[in-house]
Amino acid sequence: MSGSDAQMNERGQPIRVLLADDHAVVRKGFRDFLEEDPALCVVAEASDGAEAWTLIAEHQPDVAVLDIRMPRLSGVELTRRVKAQYPNVRILVLTAYDDESYVLAILRAGADGYILKTAESGELLAAVKQVYRGKSFLDPNVTPSVIANLVNVPSSEQLTDREIQVVQGVAKGWTNREIARELSISDRTVQGHLANAFAKLDVASRTELVTVALQRGLISLPNR
Repeated sequence: MSGSDAQMNERGQPIRVLLADDHAVVRKGFRDFLEEDPALCVVAEASDGAEAWTLIAEHQPDVAVLDIRMPRLSGVELTRRVKAQYPNVRILVLTAYDDESYVLAILRAGADGYILKTAESGELLAAVKQVYRGKSFLDPNVTPSVIANLVNVPSSEQLTDREIQVVQGVAKGWTNREIARELSISDRTVQGHLANAFAKLDVASRTELVTVALQRGLISLPNR
């Protein structure tokens, strides 16, 4: 049995992959060399996060290869949704961003692997197969910074799901009262969540709060 044959999925078929990236040329390039390996099959492509969410629900691929910054739905938010609804779908983030805030945000959301677009084609193939087998994959170029942050950043700096919902409301331009009404909580509770988010993200204004939350992939820009 060849190395590729050994990597077939449990149904004895090629590993089913979904690609999501907002650049068509990038998707085509990665699709071409992924499908050079008979153990892999690209079943769908998405040009933004919302389309990826729809296609993941339709195809439930073995591995979803996602960019971290996409229109309509960020890779972080998409990963969080997929892991909650389709935990068997493995997620490999393929991105140009090596900033540790992005890496940590997507890993905390539940991503199984993180690889940079500068990686060799063989590394990407290996990463897809590794996360499919249930193992983690982290690009060696981001490993030192991630380890340093995991060691030095206290877990208390992570926003809770409710805090993220409140910050998303701020990003939509809602007042505290509007956020409270939308989430069916009190104005005072909204104020408490905002105070926690301000402290955890070390910001001093609502604008700075939204900016930092977007940079870290904690929220996505609201649809216009």
